[in-house]
Amino acid sequence: MPIPSEIPGSTARSHKDRFPFRSAIAFVAVAALLIVLNYGPAVIPSPDRTQAAPELPRYPISGFFISSSATDAKNLRNLEEIKASGGDTVITFGTSIVPASADSLPTDCKIDGDDCASVIGAGLKINRYFTYSDGGQWGKAALKCPRDRYVENQGKSYTIMVFPSNDTGCTAKDGRYDIIVAGGSPLSATDRTVSLASAASKLGMKFYAGMPAPAKRTDFEYLPDTSFLNTFTAFTDRFLRYQAQANNADGLTGFYHHLEMPVTDNPFFEPVLSLYKMQNEAIHRILPGRSAIVSPYIEARKDSANITPENAKNGIRKIAQTSGGLHLSIAIQDGMGTGKGAAYSAAEAGSPVDEFAASIVGNGTWAEKYVAPNRDYFKAAAQGIVGTGADLWANMEGMAPATKANPCDKSLRGQTTADRIGTQLQQLGSAQKIISYMWDPYFTCSGANPPLRDTLLQGLGSPLVTDSSYDAATGELRMEGFNLSGSTYTLELTGSGEADQRISGEPDTVEASSGEPQTGNPRLETITITTNLKQRTGDDSYAVSVSNEWGTSSDTGRPKSG
Repeated sequence: MPIPSEIPGSTARSHKDRFPFRSAIAFVAVAALLIVLNYGPAVIPSPDRTQAAPELPRYPISGFFISSSATDAKNLRNLEEIKASGGDTVITFGTSIVPASADSLPTDCKIDGDDCASVIGAGLKINRYFTYSDGGQWGKAALKCPRDRYVENQGKSYTIMVFPSNDTGCTAKDGRYDIIVAGGSPLSATDRTVSLASAASKLGMKFYAGMPAPAKRTDFEYLPDTSFLNTFTAFTDRFLRYQAQANNADGLTGFYHHLEMPVTDNPFFEPVLSLYKMQNEAIHRILPGRSAIVSPYIEARKDSANITPENAKNGIRKIAQTSGGLHLSIAIQDGMGTGKGAAYSAAEAGSPVDEFAASIVGNGTWAEKYVAPNRDYFKAAAQGIVGTGADLWANMEGMAPATKANPCDKSLRGQTTADRIGTQLQQLGSAQKIISYMWDPYFTCSGANPPLRDTLLQGLGSPLVTDSSYDAATGELRMEGFNLSGSTYTLELTGSGEADQRISGEPDTVEASSGEPQTGNPRLETITITTNLKQRTGDDSYAVSVSNEWGTSSDTGRPKSG
């Protein structure tokens, strides 16, 4: 596969919205089966005077990216809200090491009135300077080499670390050194990573701290700058040893790699894979028992990298092989925020993309603009990850493009809707766990609609079908999805110029879904329906509407024949 002409690697997200989703999956045997679900927002039924309404189930989103706060109280409050919404996992994004010059270092980093870097570097051959501003309080625990210094000045603290440019340890055989200035937070601020780990421990939640990453290259911004790889490797070791000494709490479950790549087998991204492997090995060596998350993204646009599900199947296997001995979770970004991925059904492939996708990929049909829907990429990834020891997660992006109608605080992105979230969730049944980017501000801001946090607290009642299979010989229809307990259905056969056939009833069975050990969301359910409809021609189609015990339903749509 050639080097792609465009593979964005930035973390900017410009989400698209969706109209009510039609989940249509065709299986051609004797007839073509189409399951079509149009759902709306969850409707909480009015209280029954004689019987309390059943509690709505939680959304199948169990983790969120968050912004850390400088106060313990705010961090604890955020995690309490996330736990109340059904989440058990929080993740911070991470910070990059930024190249600097002696003149561009923080001016308030002083030692006896002189610039700290010049004082510490006196008598040394300084190769390069860097800054690392993660909002933390590194403190004296990060000092390991004789020239390292902790500095307090004008109400702020800095930790200055000196690394051999081309050697390990503290002494450079060639006399050349790199200086990294970390910190710059007010002395009154709490250490954000320590604070979040403490809050997660108190609430029985899992916290993944963002790992450092090198700055991006200036020629290919989606690749890391590895020109200071030796120093970056040493800094990774120092970062983890500091966490082991200052933050070895039960709530610190592991670490998150914020350096991104598409889920592909393209060898162009080997530098990213090499960094994953180096840092995973370091985590496993210094903090054995901790795990890691990496979040590659779907790139399905035909006018960009044109990555296929088969590429994703091979690509996730390559990512899994960077584990370095630790447990690795691969949370694929669904691409709905950048327009890189798309949630559409087989019946919608020939329909025009919605207005949000069109703002990114232009006008055209889904099949014209995208290689395949997200469901196909996750199914392929589920196959590719088997036997690697890694887990397949989904990173469902939780915002939409910003317009006048959906502002979200001062963010560049806008508030999304419950309908759009449901659209995305229908594509993610192959993932063992669903997390979302990100809690604040996108789930907490108020705009045209109440905060999405409130919707999560109310729960999701709408049935969401994620997959189906049909045995034409036996007439058995199996549907997998969320919120299928207590379902009733109406199934209708149409087409062929003959009279429609229609049946209604309750499924024969409702059971928890069981997939491969490394895939399949534990919140999925499977319903089985045995039909006795007369089979006719391959131009027939079936439409199924499902409602459940929470008083919500999916309205039937009638697809075209075939």
